[in-house]
Amino acid sequence: MPLCLVDAGRYPAWRETRSPRLRAWLDGQGFRGEAGSTCLLPGEDGAPAGAVAGIADPQDPTSLGHLPTLLPPLDFHLDPESPVAVDPARALLGWGLGAYRFGRYLKSVKPTARLALDAASQPEALTLLRASLEVRDLVNTPTEHMGPDELEAAVEALATAHGAAFRSVRGAELLAQNFPAIHAVGRASHRAPRLVELVHGDASLPLLAIVGKGVCFDTGGLDLKPAEGMRNMKKDMGGAAHAIALARLVLERRLPVRLLLLVAAVENALGPEAYRPGEVVATRAGLSVEIDNTDAEGRVILCDALAYAAEQSPALLMDFATLTGAARIALGPDLPALYCNRDDLAEAYLAAGAAERDPLWRLPLWRPYLSYLKSNIADLANAGASRMAGSITAALYLERFVPEGQAWTHVDVYSWNDADRPGKPAGGEAQGLRAAWAFLKRRFGP
Repeated sequence: MPLCLVDAGRYPAWRETRSPRLRAWLDGQGFRGEAGSTCLLPGEDGAPAGAVAGIADPQDPTSLGHLPTLLPPLDFHLDPESPVAVDPARALLGWGLGAYRFGRYLKSVKPTARLALDAASQPEALTLLRASLEVRDLVNTPTEHMGPDELEAAVEALATAHGAAFRSVRGAELLAQNFPAIHAVGRASHRAPRLVELVHGDASLPLLAIVGKGVCFDTGGLDLKPAEGMRNMKKDMGGAAHAIALARLVLERRLPVRLLLLVAAVENALGPEAYRPGEVVATRAGLSVEIDNTDAEGRVILCDALAYAAEQSPALLMDFATLTGAARIALGPDLPALYCNRDDLAEAYLAAGAAERDPLWRLPLWRPYLSYLKSNIADLANAGASRMAGSITAALYLERFVPEGQAWTHVDVYSWNDADRPGKPAGGEAQGLRAAWAFLKRRFGP
């Protein structure tokens, strides 16, 4: 049955073209065309014959996110005479995001409304949807089923599917191969820490390095998180989930690059081998790091991965991490924080996010704040006593492990959303993924 899309501005004119009977029905239902509203339209026999829905921005896929659950589980198609036209690719993406439910453990999941679209004619949108849902599935899966082993398996499966080279450096081998910081953070867990690597593409192509923080659970270590702060820490591998999904887009859409994907996968656990406040940890880059707070572990594992990626002089180095609560305090749950050491890259990244309605907000690499990470016994500390500029100081810490002149972006992602916002169900969220993909296409596409 037809689904007509309107907005508040064009609804009155559309309403006037309806029959008196239908106008009375719409008025009786209180429908005014506001964004997020829906109304079933009755046929002559009283059964549903269609629906009308109010949306805000037709360029924003999530404008359709409320429809799969607010409409009854019937089959709809976009009415070609709708006052508001939505590109089929954006409709596919928005409907798929809105219909998502994490059903791994539920015996039954409430059915959603269905939208008839020619998915085969929108291959990129379909790949982007699948990648977005992959992020959600990875983040939503509890830690007992999404530990370092399972994150490694996800990367290995991607490598196998595309004929990419794969390796995993685990446990004590991290020390032998000079990844001491990753080892220090993850050594207390019964599940070995590791650096997982995927490489694909001809060596003559520009190298794109994508790095993801894979802390599969974060207790806070010996500086233990309170219960409220620990409750959703299965999501602390959200940066790795984004990195894996973005790598999938690069591979499946055949972006002309040589791809290097790195996932530092650990569990920040308690135990006799837990790294301790006051310890000095070695890093691959040769810098020593005093551990001020064991709950600032993400930057510690990322510094080894970033240093290793930078050794290969990529054309672009990108990292994704659920790095700080401070970014959420500054920007809230909708805007991931973007840091970048080149203005032209930052502007292109932000423009791509705006065009895809997947916005980010740039925060400054304000280098005077490095004083907050001063250590009296090491090159720097992983945190400090001040609560000021927490997201910025975390980004500055990472920048110390990126060589001068190396193009680099860092996104402090959230990966978790409230249940009461249309198109954004409770649990894992793929914020910034559409922006990152659009940015890469503009930079490396034909």
